[in-house]
Amino acid sequence: MRTFDILAVVLLVVGGLNWGLVGLFGFDLVAAIFGDMTVFARLVYALVGIAAVYRLLAWRGASRRVATVGA
Repeated sequence: MRTFDILAVVLLVVGGLNWGLVGLFGFDLVAAIFGDMTVFARLVYALVGIAAVYRLLAWRGASRRVATVGA
């Protein structure tokens, strides 16, 4: 499980940096590396999205456990 957590965080950092570059400079690093909407670029985008959902669900579960312990 720890491996998935680390991988998810790495993917979220990559996605965050990519969106920061898009927002600030109009430069899509993933598209520059893998091509515009190629299979690999779409895979990276999909993995970043999956990582975000995974971390969101893990965060919600952790916050519930903390709320239960504190009650």
